[in-house]
Amino acid sequence: MQNLRINLVKRPNIKITADIFETVSEETKELGENQFLVEQTHMSLDPAMRGWMEPDTTSYIPPVNLGDAMRSSGVGKVVESNNDDFPVGTQVAGMFGWQQYIVCDAKMAKAVPAEIPAEAILSVLALPGITAYQGLYNVIEPKSGETIAISGAAGSVGSLVGQLSKIEGLRVIGFAGSDEKCAWLKEIGFDEAINYHSENLDEIVSAAAPDGIDCYFENTGGAVQHAVYNNMNAFGRIAVCGMIGDYNTDKPSAGPNWINIIRKRLKIQGFTMPDHQAEWPAMAMKMGGHLMQGKIQYRTHILDGLESAIEGINLLFSGGNNGKLIVKL
Repeated sequence: MQNLRINLVKRPNIKITADIFETVSEETKELGENQFLVEQTHMSLDPAMRGWMEPDTTSYIPPVNLGDAMRSSGVGKVVESNNDDFPVGTQVAGMFGWQQYIVCDAKMAKAVPAEIPAEAILSVLALPGITAYQGLYNVIEPKSGETIAISGAAGSVGSLVGQLSKIEGLRVIGFAGSDEKCAWLKEIGFDEAINYHSENLDEIVSAAAPDGIDCYFENTGGAVQHAVYNNMNAFGRIAVCGMIGDYNTDKPSAGPNWINIIRKRLKIQGFTMPDHQAEWPAMAMKMGGHLMQGKIQYRTHILDGLESAIEGINLLFSGGNNGKLIVKL
């Protein structure tokens, strides 16, 4: 059986370009004892991938080695098996990379219920959902009646943070890059949705949060960061999840002056999910409960075919995707 695989062969020079990838076709390896073969059906594209392409060995996760399949999470079906715990037909999820077929053992994949659509798994139960859960509950520690602001709110993580915040009784302000995305945020329960391209952003934020902002879930950096920071209340908490606005530039934007961290006794904490891997199953179960009860919604932006990932990944940084970005193989 032939496996189509996309390898990372060069480091990006600021922006992700097609020449840093190479598509190869190879024969799948024979299964060993307790191994099984997964045919990937859906593959997730996430902003964190930009950092994984860098050569930095001091980051929270090792870089993708040149010549290896680009790293990504995905969902697939077992099509051959030497493992009784993973019979043919089992739906599984794991870090499968940019390829069609993956030889796995029990450490590389976990079985997921067949009745849950692959899109729901990647949008809610996988990295976006557990990231939203960790950042909100274990970093921000929200309290009912507070106000939370979320940058990148129409993205896969931000939209879940907003909906979880509503469940907890918070007032939710979301920032997105188009009026259409802002309209969707209102549909899923956000109290305020602000287009971050608006003029006079500071004034708009102040009007949207007349009692100030207690919590901030940071995904993007840029102008939103300054406007929210200027409106933070004393003892506010900021969870720094991503800085998408700075991923494709060699000149990161300037951050706010730190004096308000002192004056307002702010808590600012960055976090990454590999630090909490042991907690993933419990967080995914809690997110799954919200999903099954209809308390959270998601939407997806589907690309067709493995090789669509090469150009499609840039939608994450241009804001061109409307929902969780997924490649359907």
